[in-house]
Amino acid sequence: MYQHHLHQKIKRALEKNALHANPANVNFYTRFVANAAAIESLFSSIYQHHPAYDLYFNQLVETIVDAHQKRRPALQQLDEKKLEQEGWYLSNQIAGMSLYVDRFAGNLKGMSSKLEYLNKLGVNFLHLMPVFESPAGESDGGYAVSDFRKVDARFGNLGDLQKLKLAMEEKEMYLMLDIVLNHTSHHHEWARKAKEGDKAFQQYYYMYPTREIPDQFDASMPEIFPESSPGNFTYVKACNQWVMSVFHSYQWDLNYTNPAVFVAMLDTLFFYANLGVDILRIDAPAFIWKQLGTTCQNLPQAHTLLRLLKQCLQVAAPGVALLGEAIVAPREIMKYFGEGLYAGRECDFAYHATQMALQWDALATGDTRIMLAAQPLLLQKPKGASWITYTRCHDDIGLGYDDSMIAAAGFNSYEHRKFLKKYYAGSLPGSPATGALFSVNPKTQDARISGSLASLCGLEKASKKGSQAERAIAIQKILLMQAQSFFIGGIPVLFYGDEQGYTNDYSYLSDPGKSYDNRWMHRPVIDWQKWEADDNADGKSIFTATQRLIQIRKKLSAIADTGNLSWLTPHNIHVAGFIRENTHQQVYCLFNFSPQSAYLTWYAFKEKGKSITRLYDHWTEQTIAVGSDHDYFILQPYGFHILEVTG
Repeated sequence: MYQHHLHQKIKRALEKNALHANPANVNFYTRFVANAAAIESLFSSIYQHHPAYDLYFNQLVETIVDAHQKRRPALQQLDEKKLEQEGWYLSNQIAGMSLYVDRFAGNLKGMSSKLEYLNKLGVNFLHLMPVFESPAGESDGGYAVSDFRKVDARFGNLGDLQKLKLAMEEKEMYLMLDIVLNHTSHHHEWARKAKEGDKAFQQYYYMYPTREIPDQFDASMPEIFPESSPGNFTYVKACNQWVMSVFHSYQWDLNYTNPAVFVAMLDTLFFYANLGVDILRIDAPAFIWKQLGTTCQNLPQAHTLLRLLKQCLQVAAPGVALLGEAIVAPREIMKYFGEGLYAGRECDFAYHATQMALQWDALATGDTRIMLAAQPLLLQKPKGASWITYTRCHDDIGLGYDDSMIAAAGFNSYEHRKFLKKYYAGSLPGSPATGALFSVNPKTQDARISGSLASLCGLEKASKKGSQAERAIAIQKILLMQAQSFFIGGIPVLFYGDEQGYTNDYSYLSDPGKSYDNRWMHRPVIDWQKWEADDNADGKSIFTATQRLIQIRKKLSAIADTGNLSWLTPHNIHVAGFIRENTHQQVYCLFNFSPQSAYLTWYAFKEKGKSITRLYDHWTEQTIAVGSDHDYFILQPYGFHILEVTG
């Protein structure tokens, strides 16, 4: 839609920066004109009544132009290459790892020396947990940022990060970094000025002189960390104000009703994009808009702001994808991909958090019915968007799937969740898991689960007992969990240490800055001497098996996330199975979550109209003849199969 006044604004901004005469800027100008109406409409829907609307919209336009001007030619060329690929991030050739730089490699310089290790594993995508400046003891793992543009001295400096990115580009590795949109540290420059009484910067946050409005907010807002950080406001003695601090008292929520905040954070987003980041992980997007009388989570305006960020990014840095870190109920997660005209045009990725939690549910119960009850909703993901799939991450495991999904499997939701929490905390008799409950709400008894993949799968207890048989079972569980997340669709992201079977690290208990947060038990410090040790048989076995899973994934083009997944009818409640297929390949992926052998009728392979006689199992490297309908395919306890149709 042509809008003369709007396009004249763009033209003037280009002329001001002397970009209009350079033929190399034609693609940028074309993208800007194509997205301009959407950008104006989205910005207007939030800020049209703000008295300085024109001023801030002009600043937004100039911010986009400035970002393009600062984008180095190599990144602009990569943008064009990615655009030609249409959904470069859907590829089966990408496999990732998420890690804390200091706990994995010491610092950013040390990371460069570990790229060969990652290359050997098959990982070509790295999510570096927050590396920008945050105060020691009040960092929330790096998510309380005091300077969005300064690398924390613990990791090195900005130059070290840039050198690492260039080294990754030489190895054709992708990079993901976090942008913390919802809040800043109370040590951030904006917060310091607000404490000093600067009214302009007090408007960057939700600050009130009395408890009247905070009490109104608290009446409908849940507590995120009721144990360690109850309530949603903190009193700031320096300026005699109450500030919204949803997560921790040292994290002040940004006020996006102020367009100055949006433009400043858009500029920060472009700063990260121009470092060469391939995916930007937007932390806690569900919280970025606050409104009295609501939970202040997942509000429509939050989605509008994300769509606006995406449209601006498509203009100046179109090769950069967005991940919305929304760990919320399944129906709410789906909305972060966008709806209506913006379906598939809000966030390119979401965490497959529901599927992750459902895998842990199935592993504890040996029953896949709840997992399968969730799939009709999860399959509604729009074409062109994708998942980050995982079994563990830096965070706790929440049981955020719907009660209706639990009821569909015939369970009582309260008792079922209670069972899962006791099972993974290791307090249920006979449970092999070693974990802990995180953020227990004393009023509702809601809680999440901490613990490493290996410890929750039983390797810690088995190793202490010295039982080789139980260690073998635990390792098989680890591989089962990883295999499903690798082949279900999206970019699989390992959490560092899981590829070596690290069990819980309890050293955090002696650190006052971490001891209150048991999530640090599954954030280990990697012992590279241990990795080289001759007696590290379990670690090397898990590494080799994980390496094989990644190799198989990269062989199979049908695993690319093109919306090509369909689930098999559940002929056996212990087995979850799906088909991934494209025009020249069909792959059956089967997973037995039971400690017993499972029998699956051969009819399950044929009932969708498939005429097959022969399968090749990429995991066992065996060719299998398809049997008759009254015979059974047998899956070993906690076994899985990646079966390609070959005849």
